[in-house]
Amino acid sequence: MSKFGGSNNKKDVPGISSGSLSDIVFMLLFFFMVTTQLRETENKVIVKLPEASEVAKLERKDLSSYINIGTPIRSLQSMYGTDARIQLNDSFKTVDDIRDFIAAERDAMSEADRSFMTVAIRADQDVRMGIVTDVKQELRRCSALKIMYSARKPSTD
Repeated sequence: MSKFGGSNNKKDVPGISSGSLSDIVFMLLFFFMVTTQLRETENKVIVKLPEASEVAKLERKDLSSYINIGTPIRSLQSMYGTDARIQLNDSFKTVDDIRDFIAAERDAMSEADRSFMTVAIRADQDVRMGIVTDVKQELRRCSALKIMYSARKPSTD
């Protein structure tokens, strides 16, 4: 007989404790809530971007202000019709409201970044050029001279 108790006396392995599992889950949930960026504005116009022969990526998106031009989405067509509309932030505006929009966007930026502000025009490919020209003229009047047009890469068929 052995002194240390032979093979009849096996020890059971304890189960994995799940007491700290909830702490880990809440830490991950908190991490993703803090690091996720939510959409700043809701698209109220339908924009199918036109194709472009040359496409360049914008380096600093935080210095850009977006003007969307297109027909209202289906749920808003009964209220606003099917004519092309200008969307600034979360509401429909007219060309005359662009000056106030640009002034507010500039005020939200730091003094050093104001000279690098870019206005990105996202216009539907079927929108008449007259409304885009009116927007460009108003941007020129309020000295917003850096303009970028959003487009998509040509499809490779």
